[in-house]
Amino acid sequence: MISKTYAPQEIEEKWYQYWLDNQFFKSVPDDREPYTVVIPPPNVTGVLHMGHMLNNTIQDVLIRKARMEGKNACWVPGTDHASIATEAKVVAMLKERGISKRDLNREEFLEYAWEWTHKYGGIILQQLRKLGASCDWDRTRFTMEPALHDSVIDVFVDLYNKGQIYRGVRMVNWDPQGRTAVSDEEVITKEIQQKLVYIRYEIAGSKEQGAEADYITIATVRPETIMADAAIAVNPNDERYKHLHGKKALIPLINREIPIITDEYVTMDFGTGGLKVTPAHDPNDYTLGITHNLPVLDILNDDGTLNEKAQILVGVDRFAARKAIIKMLEESGNLVKTEDYKSNVGTSERTGAVIEPKLSLQWFLKMDELSKPALKNVMDDTIQLVPPKFKNMYRAWMENVHDWCISRQLWWGQRIPAFYMQDGTVIVAKNKHEALEKVQHEMLLFAMTEADLTQDEDVLDTWFSSWLWPMSVFDGLKDPDNADINYYYPTNDLVTAPEILFFWVARMIIAGYEYRGEAPFKNVYLTGIVRDKLGRKMSKSLGNSPDPLDLIDQYGADGVRTGMLFSSAAGNDLMFDEKLVEQGRNFSNKIWNAFRLVKGWTVSEENAGNINQLAIGWFESKLNATLIQIEDDFSKFRISDALQAVYKLIWDDFCSQYLELIKPGFEQPIDSVTYAATINFFERLMSLAHPFMPFITEEIWQDIRERKPGDSICIAPFPKAGAVDTQTLTDFDTLFDVISNVRNIRNAKQISPKIALPLAIKTAVQDRFKPLEPLISKMANVSEISYVQEKAQGVAFLIKSDEFFVNVVGEIDAEQEVASTRKELEYNTGFRDSVLKKLSNEKFVANAKSEIIERERQKLADADAKIQALQQRLVDLGA
Repeated sequence: MISKTYAPQEIEEKWYQYWLDNQFFKSVPDDREPYTVVIPPPNVTGVLHMGHMLNNTIQDVLIRKARMEGKNACWVPGTDHASIATEAKVVAMLKERGISKRDLNREEFLEYAWEWTHKYGGIILQQLRKLGASCDWDRTRFTMEPALHDSVIDVFVDLYNKGQIYRGVRMVNWDPQGRTAVSDEEVITKEIQQKLVYIRYEIAGSKEQGAEADYITIATVRPETIMADAAIAVNPNDERYKHLHGKKALIPLINREIPIITDEYVTMDFGTGGLKVTPAHDPNDYTLGITHNLPVLDILNDDGTLNEKAQILVGVDRFAARKAIIKMLEESGNLVKTEDYKSNVGTSERTGAVIEPKLSLQWFLKMDELSKPALKNVMDDTIQLVPPKFKNMYRAWMENVHDWCISRQLWWGQRIPAFYMQDGTVIVAKNKHEALEKVQHEMLLFAMTEADLTQDEDVLDTWFSSWLWPMSVFDGLKDPDNADINYYYPTNDLVTAPEILFFWVARMIIAGYEYRGEAPFKNVYLTGIVRDKLGRKMSKSLGNSPDPLDLIDQYGADGVRTGMLFSSAAGNDLMFDEKLVEQGRNFSNKIWNAFRLVKGWTVSEENAGNINQLAIGWFESKLNATLIQIEDDFSKFRISDALQAVYKLIWDDFCSQYLELIKPGFEQPIDSVTYAATINFFERLMSLAHPFMPFITEEIWQDIRERKPGDSICIAPFPKAGAVDTQTLTDFDTLFDVISNVRNIRNAKQISPKIALPLAIKTAVQDRFKPLEPLISKMANVSEISYVQEKAQGVAFLIKSDEFFVNVVGEIDAEQEVASTRKELEYNTGFRDSVLKKLSNEKFVANAKSEIIERERQKLADADAKIQALQQRLVDLGA
């Protein structure tokens, strides 16, 4: 017995467990064509959010369709160890327990990190099961598991030996909260309201012999760094400051002398035209400092507090110091004024902290030569970005690529395999044992022991492991000729977000060409950002992001999946509205109710004759035409369009039209031929919808006909398009127009649907309508159909060149009909006059675009035709 209502909570867990028990998601190499997708590994710290929902639904749609097409579908799941985010979570956990990281050694801290990872690390993958994700869970990988860890270390050693990795002091992006360097791509620029502070610097020696002191005023948004100033720079062409060339100035509050230098880099029309040069705390100032051989004075600790070199406010946080410095400058008479000023500030993508430019000894990977194949093969579409508009962004990044800072000042992650002798000599090797062998055999220092070597304290950037993901998940670096890597690589489609196009996607491509000589994937589908209906990015802080699991509990996984996909064209942001998910749930209910209707019919062996055969032939063509459209949509990654086509086919064409056409009368049986065709259609429709709606389609597919144990829609064939009879489709479009018009006339005239009305047709092709007569009579409740050469009595409507007349005489209030017709005539006459007035305006005709004028003329013609028809209706009514 089929339940009255569709209850997703009762079936989703049942069918997901059934799929797992029967290993439908499991993949091993065989002789089939592989279809491979690797999941963008979510952070091990993560829980399911709306972006994950969209991304993983798209991946599941692609993988399920490929599986049904007979391909060996392999979707590899996994998580990323997320060095900065995870270390922050562990530090917070320790704080709750009253433990400080500084009180632990590395080994003790890592024990806590692994404890946290084992407890929380698999949550998001479990949540993906609720969504219906058909991953091969036996292949789940983690970027810190031993095999993947070793691959990262091997790659570091290899690139170092090739001369691609080096260590040096460079200006990096420093995250004071995470206390680590971050890459350029992990810096999020935000426009922030700040204060532009105007500060007086006294010219050294200017008040000797009792003269009044001379000053130069500098404008800055970072007054807390004045103690690190190495010079004041002015443009050599700036007449205001030529008398100061070669002189020195005194830094306010600490009175340290600094030179006044000239450089054309200085912009004369910004601020006062003078620039404080602070090489340790600004990348541009650092470059200027190198040019002029200026000293570098770093006054900030790693946590963003001022150190002893600042001389004042030592130990105070940089932002607190900023406020204090402004007050001190005011009290000392060195503050000229402050102004509100908006400027772009870099923030850490991981912690949100404001980035500090900082000179630091770090490890770097040279990118100029390595990145060339990755640029070329995207530009020539060997790897296709979808949508292609992102190629310009990609090219801009890759043509201006910087060396990659790959070291992080953390404990959680792959520790850099560099070992230092007591004199500072560095040995790069996979482990300390191999490093010692190099020392002994290459340097002939046989007395050395492992105790004489100290490993680098830093770990590698998380992206230095995930850039190997499409290879490392198949152990392709550890064992380059194993069966999995040879079969599954390169993968097929990558689904990810545009914001990681460079620092993940591009780097995977770079690694693919470096270590496999080919691209890691063929296509990159770039999703948009899920925003709320006001256009704001969803975030916990705004409180505008619903919990995906709550949505699944309320609307069902299929409802959420379809709701997310209804308006998610590739590369375009999705304006999420819960009404979309409600629409998805309603779609599930529509399918369920249609299934209950069909399964509730009594079947008779009597043949219904031609009437149902026409409907069956029409829907067969409609289904085939839609399948052709859907395959085209999938080939162009128009996943949302493909779903819309499925939605329209099932809701409009099958439920609203086909089932109405073949539905038997009240308590009447349906003939077995029509029933068999309808069940076959239903089965094919469920297979077509399955990639989008896996749960309800499995439930219905299993109940449509008797199945064997171990059968599943998961592995049923995806429908293939057959022949399309375009003439039948055209004829049925006309049929549905006729039915709709007759029903509209009934509604307008308030005539009961039970009253049969005569219909007259004025057409040059009667043979086209003759076969459709039984369907017109049934669906529109028409008592008789006649063909006329001239206009007939009744309410008329036009479909293309054919004219139709519904005789409602005797069924309507003639007096009321005359009144309503006159009112409609009055309205249309007024409308026509307003259009005539516009077209008679010479100024309008002279200035308007030709298409606008043509549109107005068409309005006039339509109004004239409507007026003529209304006048004729009044004549017919005897008015």
